[in-house]
Amino acid sequence: MNFDEEQVISEITSIFSKSNSSNPQVIVGIGDDAAVVATDQHSVITTDMAIEDIHFKREWSTAYEIGSKVTVANLADIYAMGADPRYLVVALTLTGNEELSWIKELAQGIADTAAKSDAVVVGGDLSRAKSIMISITAIGSSRLHITRSGARVGDSIYVSALPGWSRAGYEVLSRNLTLSKVFERALTQFKSPELLPSLMRSFKSAHSLCDISDSFMEQAEQMSRASAVEFEIDIKKFERAEGFADLAAVAHAIGCDVWDLVLAGGEDHVLLATGVNLPGICIGRVLEGSGVKVLEMKKAPDTWRHFN
Repeated sequence: MNFDEEQVISEITSIFSKSNSSNPQVIVGIGDDAAVVATDQHSVITTDMAIEDIHFKREWSTAYEIGSKVTVANLADIYAMGADPRYLVVALTLTGNEELSWIKELAQGIADTAAKSDAVVVGGDLSRAKSIMISITAIGSSRLHITRSGARVGDSIYVSALPGWSRAGYEVLSRNLTLSKVFERALTQFKSPELLPSLMRSFKSAHSLCDISDSFMEQAEQMSRASAVEFEIDIKKFERAEGFADLAAVAHAIGCDVWDLVLAGGEDHVLLATGVNLPGICIGRVLEGSGVKVLEMKKAPDTWRHFN
């Protein structure tokens, strides 16, 4: 170890404080016992934890990519409530064997990704452990939040983007496949998933909403159950989506079923929504009944699980 705790805190603080000073809502930022922020709306709060060799591997991803990915997971959950991300609090454990440059790169990935959504890191904690753990708490604001229980009979069902790319990237890396250009998008979406704030914010008129990071099928089931309705999914509508042919080609190259990626992937920070005339890809409709019915599905997809 070529640094001490005070030095790490100083370096991280210098990265996060830049955004604090430009945000008038931050009354007390990093450097005190707690942060103080001004708010006049409902606060939406979520937290997410990433553990080395469970949620990320340093041999697969750069520190910047790891920081960005963990941040995206939190931001997506805020957007999935129809809210806007505002503040992040970061708790980090280190082994003491990391290079200071790696830690600064991790912090920069968090800060830059938060900034794209007009969110700022206002505090956190640092400790030592046998493995690296990153825990982020995100706080958003909304005037009218959206839950999973608002789906109505007659609604159309939408996803904000085609799911499955992150699972494809994981399969490429876990199988030690020879890297090629055909895998480029999949690897990018797994290592550092794209989050488009303008698209995420465009779902505020949805009747029900959630993030499908735990797989489309699992969270469609949760939403249908919470709303006491049936979700009817038309896979032909998925097939017409932009990028489906490319994802199918990746699935073929990997040697897996494309529907295992699309319907049962994981860590896709894509919104699933019901409503009328929403953006994204319309993939079905809400009916009276219960559960999720996938039209013309020949076999149940192989459900994604946290890799360990």
